[in-house]
Amino acid sequence: MEAKGITHQQIKRIGRHHAVDLQDQLAVEEPLEIRIAYRSEGRMTQKAISVTMRTPGNDAELAVGFLFSEGIIKLHTEIKEVAIPTFEENIVLVTLADSFEPALKSLERNFYTTSSCGVCGKASIDAIKTVSDFKVPSQSIQINREVIFQLDQQIEAQQHIFESTGGLHASFLFDQHGDFLMLREDVGRHNALDKLIGATFLADKLPLFQHILLLSGRASFELIQKAAMAGIQIVAAIGAPSSLAVQLAEESDITLIGFLRNERFNIYTGFHRILDI
Repeated sequence: MEAKGITHQQIKRIGRHHAVDLQDQLAVEEPLEIRIAYRSEGRMTQKAISVTMRTPGNDAELAVGFLFSEGIIKLHTEIKEVAIPTFEENIVLVTLADSFEPALKSLERNFYTTSSCGVCGKASIDAIKTVSDFKVPSQSIQINREVIFQLDQQIEAQQHIFESTGGLHASFLFDQHGDFLMLREDVGRHNALDKLIGATFLADKLPLFQHILLLSGRASFELIQKAAMAGIQIVAAIGAPSSLAVQLAEESDITLIGFLRNERFNIYTGFHRILDI
């Protein structure tokens, strides 16, 4: 049975001396509208918060992770229900607890975001920033370099859709021993992380102080910000970090690792969490 995140397309593969008809696999990209319903002044109000281009699958997690990383919700108890309305598979409706009214005035965001950029369309630089309520414990997670090497070795075994399409980003969650816990994929790197954070939020597992996040691509500002919101203290990426990602990791006391491959990696911030260096 075909995965929801994959579709097929008839193509021609062209070489210097040949052309071949093939059926290729593509990562699916479709819009998802995230709505919230909440009680305000004694009556239920429904509001569309965002439309994001995403790969179908784990839509409830994506919606909840987005709302959490944007600072709209903070606690598991603030959600009453997460549902996909009948006959509207590209909409997720998050109904908030009757006693909770979200502070939406600070959400200065355009209605549409692309799969490649989760902060595009923000009204100002200040609107980009969200602040975690979690306080980093005094006894921080610390690991050996061998744990980081193990992460790279597990990617191929876990990210199955990426192997078939080459088109999806992934966020991996590991425990402090380097044991794999969870994977979420999406055509948008920020969506993949929102799905992962949403899954842990719905399971009431936040904050993730004793966990390691691995990104299949580069480490951008928005991904570090989402990691900080979830309490993650070690972020490793297969690709490069941006300058703003490094700056935010430094400010947030996050250990940021880049270019993890072939038993090598760079540490940009938070050197104290890697013990044997």
